[in-house]
Amino acid sequence: MTGTLSTTVERLYHSMTNLPIVSPHGHCDPSWFARNQPFANPAALLVTPDHYLFRMLYSQGIPMADLGIGAPGAQADPREVFRLFAAHWHLFLGTPTRLWMNYVLRETLQISQPLNTQTADVIYDHISERLQQPAFLPRALYERFNVETLATTDSALDDLAHHKSLRTSGWSGRVIPTFRPDGVLDPLDPDFVDNLAQLAKITDHSLGDFDSYLSALRMRRAEFKACGATASDHAIDNLHTEWLSDPDRLYRRVSQGKATQDEARRFYGHMLIEMAQMSIDDGLVMQLHAGSCRNTNRAVLDSFGRDMGADMPITTDWVGGLDALLNRVGNSAALRLILFTLDETTYARALAPMAGHWPCLRIGPPWWFHDSANGIARYFDQVVETAGYFNLAGFNDDTRAFLSIPARHDLWRRGVAIHLSHQIERGAFGLTEAEDLAPLLAVDLARQAYRIEV
Repeated sequence: MTGTLSTTVERLYHSMTNLPIVSPHGHCDPSWFARNQPFANPAALLVTPDHYLFRMLYSQGIPMADLGIGAPGAQADPREVFRLFAAHWHLFLGTPTRLWMNYVLRETLQISQPLNTQTADVIYDHISERLQQPAFLPRALYERFNVETLATTDSALDDLAHHKSLRTSGWSGRVIPTFRPDGVLDPLDPDFVDNLAQLAKITDHSLGDFDSYLSALRMRRAEFKACGATASDHAIDNLHTEWLSDPDRLYRRVSQGKATQDEARRFYGHMLIEMAQMSIDDGLVMQLHAGSCRNTNRAVLDSFGRDMGADMPITTDWVGGLDALLNRVGNSAALRLILFTLDETTYARALAPMAGHWPCLRIGPPWWFHDSANGIARYFDQVVETAGYFNLAGFNDDTRAFLSIPARHDLWRRGVAIHLSHQIERGAFGLTEAEDLAPLLAVDLARQAYRIEV
């Protein structure tokens, strides 16, 4: 990197460092902020909830139970969990997880020693002491991190008690829910029928026919909006949308657990369009995460449950998969649909051309395996020339690891600075335009894409 380019990178990066953090999609627990109690211990805060960490350790033969992961009754000494993590810290060399955790230890927790077997206990005690201090309570950290908005992801069956508590607490922080209805939309969910029964109970609404089912979903969306939600979130392995002329007949089959796999797929494909139509009506931004084959390790699924690091990228047909949805509602500027992919081959081939045409579409930032320095560079290289910058959705950290949020946004902002500097170097535009784009990519596009008011 030339001296001039390096200077430009630093100038652009430093122009973003004091901007607030907008975290419009993630998986932090709202109870942390509602209760504002000290985090339990270093292992429960840093290791156990972070599948980026424990999937790497598991890949090297470390049992999940030894990391404190398992059924509610499972026990693991948190100090031993942290020792185990520290002893295998070298496994994370070259990964973004290493960068994030180094940032957390150094910047957030003020740890100066290197993490290893010899220092594990000292660092554990140091963090434990920090976590008991008022400055390290969840709300204080939220404020120190300069978070402007933090969205959680919440089941359609969630009672939203913590979010309701936050709204009446008098605290100025903005922690908002996100409507995640897959459990009551996808008949392939093993608990789908039971989930429908719970939906009926929560809404005090009969679900005997398709219209009443839609009515109950609208009621839940309205309750989420009343708690500050600006978005819904949907996940699908193999993307498929389809408009059914008579969904009631199929609904009665899926609601009784009698549908075939193909019927379940068709019903969920129809419901994604129904959700898009509801988004036009109520303004909730629709997020769609496709191309993740989830829970591929059946033994881990059976022993430890869902979302334990065994989800794998698969190819995605965005053009064919979204055809029915887009040709029904895609020309409406009132719909905002943000697309996330694990299939990087679709960035230039499908997502950039689609977002560069359909008024409703925005491209989400690099997701999961690609949320890295190289992943960010590949993303910009593949989408900008066709989609431009204003059809992007900015950045979100998509994390359960609260303390890593500043680190993840810092990595993105460094990636933005490097990308914009290269654009200047190749003559795409000048420094003035780059300085305008930097805050847009760091904060403003996320606000705009998720309809978050300042």
